[in-house]
Amino acid sequence: MKTKAVRLYGKDDLRLEEFELPPIKDDEILAKIVSDSICMSSYKAAKQGGAHKRVPDNVAENPIILGHEFCGELLEVGSKWADKFKTGDKFSIQPALNYKGSLEAPGYSYPYIGGNATYVIIPNEVMEMGCLLPYNGDEYFYGSLAEPMSCVIGAFHANYHTTQGSYVHKMGIVEGGNMAILAGAGPMGMGAIDYAIHRDLKPSLLVVTDIDDARLARCAELLSPEEAEKNGIKLVYVNTSKVENPTEYLLSLTDGKGYDDVFVYAPVKSVVEMGDAILGKDGCLNFFAGPTDPSFSAMFNFYNVHYASTHIVGTSGGNMDDMIESLKMMEEGKVNPASMVTHIGGLDCAAETTLNLPNIPGGKKLIYTHIEMPLTAIADFEKLGEGDEMFKKLAEITAKHNGLWSAEAEKYLLEVKGAC
Repeated sequence: MKTKAVRLYGKDDLRLEEFELPPIKDDEILAKIVSDSICMSSYKAAKQGGAHKRVPDNVAENPIILGHEFCGELLEVGSKWADKFKTGDKFSIQPALNYKGSLEAPGYSYPYIGGNATYVIIPNEVMEMGCLLPYNGDEYFYGSLAEPMSCVIGAFHANYHTTQGSYVHKMGIVEGGNMAILAGAGPMGMGAIDYAIHRDLKPSLLVVTDIDDARLARCAELLSPEEAEKNGIKLVYVNTSKVENPTEYLLSLTDGKGYDDVFVYAPVKSVVEMGDAILGKDGCLNFFAGPTDPSFSAMFNFYNVHYASTHIVGTSGGNMDDMIESLKMMEEGKVNPASMVTHIGGLDCAAETTLNLPNIPGGKKLIYTHIEMPLTAIADFEKLGEGDEMFKKLAEITAKHNGLWSAEAEKYLLEVKGAC
């Protein structure tokens, strides 16, 4: 079967190509990709090429298919897995396989599987590690967003707190505690706010900072203080660029006690140091944002490490349980990661979008691999609709859903593009 895919050959070298997939083996599965959301991690892989830890050294001779946040359906199941999976099943994948200790992952390391493709071959190790996950939702794009949501979920689970008088660590955030999400009005931050509000174990105070009024206003519209209050949380949005002493102000919201859990969503030295400064006793700082600079560093108060038991953790992706929790919460309607998505495009724009990702404003860029469409901001649908019937209809649909992408919008786009 022929596939069309965006392949990585080296640093800044992405190519959209059509080529033949080999017949599947008994322990492999042939699948159709429908949607893939573009991750900053894919940008890093594209910029680093073979120097990236997950990308093979010989990528120039053996290119890999890029993209790891994908969803689709199974087309042909090898005999080894026929009792567990069947043709027509929708699926998502946890790309962090950890197969025999290897860093190899779909979307980084394989010649025949990645999200920026029309058809792929799922290798045996994905199923061996339990990383091929059934997805029962109607929307393909939710399945694509399950992986980024699992990263958010994993960070919450990775936080820990000490049990005073013993050396036992209690995993997770402090229930009923004070939480801050710094630089949190971007797409991943919005996922974290949504998760913090709607999961079972919640803080009592959630403070979200950013330096952009428009982003904060959009957060407050989609994830309102009123909605948080219904779930027992006081939610406060703060533009720290407009506060004379941001650290002092953030501490005042806790009556000086500080924060039990602080999540840093931007690899910025001053933001990390602010996070450290607002930690309370036994406070945990989670450095969520992945820097591109290997030498990135910031000051940390070790007096407080010694006397106040403050500490730091970092997470890079979620695990299998996080992915399952992500899919379950979406299927049950507890979280709506559609707030992450700001742009829609076809496979023809995936390479350029990936290479320019940091320069494109907004949140997640969602790619539908069986259509051709320039990367288009959802906010521009209405204007484009003045001369284009498809965008006019998409504008009407997204307006019904508070400006968000939706199952209805996805279904319409795939039908009008003949990709169903």
